[in-house]
Amino acid sequence: MNAVDNTDQQQLEAALHQEPGNAAKLYELALLLLDQQKNTEALELLDRCIGLQRRNSAALYARAVTYLSMSNYRKAGCDLLKTIVLDPGCMAAYKHLGFVQFTLGKEEMALKTLQKGLSIDPEHTGIYCVLGDAYLDLGEADKAKEAFEKALDLEPGNPEPHCKMAMYYLSRGDMKGLKREYELLKTLDAALAEQIGSLFF
Repeated sequence: MNAVDNTDQQQLEAALHQEPGNAAKLYELALLLLDQQKNTEALELLDRCIGLQRRNSAALYARAVTYLSMSNYRKAGCDLLKTIVLDPGCMAAYKHLGFVQFTLGKEEMALKTLQKGLSIDPEHTGIYCVLGDAYLDLGEADKAKEAFEKALDLEPGNPEPHCKMAMYYLSRGDMKGLKREYELLKTLDAALAEQIGSLFF
């Protein structure tokens, strides 16, 4: 944690000591704690914040992401559904909800959620990445490839679609394609490339 974060944290804690019911400060401090991966403490603050403001979509979304990082998919899914109801334009909520549904084995539901998100923002790279994963899982390789290629068209410099494409090639037994994505990833995200390289090359 850098000195600025430390000062911010101390100021927020002092402010909350004066005003324990200040939802905005609870939320702000929770985000700081999330950055430091202090998930349990952040969760406690977000619970308090949502207790004060049940329709706070930003706090619900933050709590969903916290649950996700703790692998509590069911609770994450509930908060993501509430987030979308309160803020239908929160694209990250569609992406994460699709991921949760897909992880829980509800692939058809995941496809509906992701397609709903894309009907609102047809250029959301992250949603195409999760959509491709869901199609791969359903054995629909062509549709998976199409989704990953769309993500690559939208953001050719983003390592995530390249990583997904690498996994697609691996699933098809195409080592040439995998190697090609691996070489590209070396310039985009060396750490990610190293993970792939250590597993397959």
